[in-house]
Amino acid sequence: MKLAAFALGLALAAPPAIAQAAKSAPTPPGKALAAFFEREFQQGMRESPESATLLGIPGFDDRVTDFSPAAVARRRADNARAYAELKAFDPAKLSPQDRLSREMMLDDLAQGLAMDRLYGKLPFGSGWVDGPFPVTPMSGPQQSLPYIARGTPFRHKADYENYLRRLGQVPRVLGQMEDRMRAGLASGWVPPKEAMQAVPKQFETLAGADVTATPLWGPFAKFPDAVAPADRERLAAEARRVLAERVHPAFAKLKGFLEAEYIPGGATSLAASALPAGKAYYELLVRRHTTTSLTADEIHAIGLAEVARIRKDMEATATIAGYPGDLERYKQHLKTDKRYYFTRGEDALAYYRDIAKRADAELPRLFAELPRLPYGVRPMDASQGDNADSYSAGALDGSRAGFFEANVVSLATRPKYDFEATLLHEAVPGHHLQNARAMELGDLPRFRRTAWYVAYGEGWALYAERLGYAMGFYKEPENRFGALSAEMLRACRLVVDTGLHAKGWTREQVIGYLVDNAGLHEGFAIAEADRYIVWPGQALGYKIGELRIRALRARAEKALGGRFDIRRFHNALLDDGPLPLTVLEARIDHWIARERARPPQEKPS
Repeated sequence: MKLAAFALGLALAAPPAIAQAAKSAPTPPGKALAAFFEREFQQGMRESPESATLLGIPGFDDRVTDFSPAAVARRRADNARAYAELKAFDPAKLSPQDRLSREMMLDDLAQGLAMDRLYGKLPFGSGWVDGPFPVTPMSGPQQSLPYIARGTPFRHKADYENYLRRLGQVPRVLGQMEDRMRAGLASGWVPPKEAMQAVPKQFETLAGADVTATPLWGPFAKFPDAVAPADRERLAAEARRVLAERVHPAFAKLKGFLEAEYIPGGATSLAASALPAGKAYYELLVRRHTTTSLTADEIHAIGLAEVARIRKDMEATATIAGYPGDLERYKQHLKTDKRYYFTRGEDALAYYRDIAKRADAELPRLFAELPRLPYGVRPMDASQGDNADSYSAGALDGSRAGFFEANVVSLATRPKYDFEATLLHEAVPGHHLQNARAMELGDLPRFRRTAWYVAYGEGWALYAERLGYAMGFYKEPENRFGALSAEMLRACRLVVDTGLHAKGWTREQVIGYLVDNAGLHEGFAIAEADRYIVWPGQALGYKIGELRIRALRARAEKALGGRFDIRRFHNALLDDGPLPLTVLEARIDHWIARERARPPQEKPS
């Protein structure tokens, strides 16, 4: 405050000529670009206020996204306007980081505009809130609203009042989603009916009679001390009313529409390339999710080669475990031996927390600088069913920790020998470490600190699983096999995603391929298959990203020899925030050149 007042005093005291010159001086390009980035970031928060809540940005917790056709058209127009405005900045006049930021946003906007052109005049858009499939087994209000409820701050009475205002708008949101799905039915933009059968069950709790059984009620089950007893009673009563009279009936209505019209009217083909936009749609999704120029055929071939390589490692592990030459019998042993399965969720959660503590202790050996934001391990909401374990990011300002959300409900399909790789992927050194580090890079614009590229983020997390060997994990053959199975699953994804969407594979082929090669339980394989069907291209990013990161490490090790420092390399991967793979490669090449030039006497940080 004192510094601001001092600066203001200088401005007031400036002679008229100097003040006039300062007023007419052009804004430096870097400062103008920073203002553009911040303006666009704030606009994104206004358009997706739930994202602002999850990032811990105040002022949006009582709002919801507008899914109407007019809102979609507005966002599409904003993208075109932003692209033209950003294009006008001369890269020659910008700093290297500003040029990088400009190129990244331009590429994202260009891909979005290309997707908008594929949709034509239909009420769909390129952003995640505007896609043609508002409800799938992997996404929709049945998952996003409980997730947002868990990420909303509940410290004071005003927080609950904001949340109640948000809940009151849910019926309108669900109605807009139904309108969009009707437009999809009329135009042919519908997900395959075969992969949508599990969706109605996901709506049961939210559409049921007991409003206290829903995750949306959770904040009212326990109040903080700052909320007075009289206010607690009033707020809880209002929540019961809003949920019972408005929210649950709206979910029941949407559930009925899904069962009676949307799912029966779904596509009969599984391929994204069979949708109205044709092959161009899947090709664009492949580029978006891998941030490379690889074709579906090239990715399919990479997947087959990786499956063959990992299978050899699996066979070697089976031999160590006492099953030489009989990988299938070892898989069957692991699937059926009850010693490898928890029966109580609290035991599984405790095991995950033990792994987390062991992982934390190993991080200083692998990273020159670690993020400050902590993370927790908590159970995934039971309504998520057989969905995969996941990571919930913390707040941008550090006011809320990140969380590893563990599926401790479907324990029969989640053997404990998978837990080490899962925790390393979702928490540290995987998603939490990468995400928290990015958020703390204060010199970068906020859009880069909160960016998400599947190939970078999931590629890093899969690479983090591999770091488990150096961290002292996977010592027992079954845990090593669990890590290999996790890697095999990501390799299989390259095969089955391209198989489904570019080569005419059936759902049964995908399920069988996952069971036979990744060793998945059939129930888990079914959930995975449906995921790839309704989320084309996303599953490609994991293995493509990991392979690129491993290749960059090999390049750095060869170029630097004895001067290679794994701690500095890992921070080089992380300290520009999330990047497209092509950009990451250029940045690591630049880092290698700097390391070569670093004086030998300079000690690694």
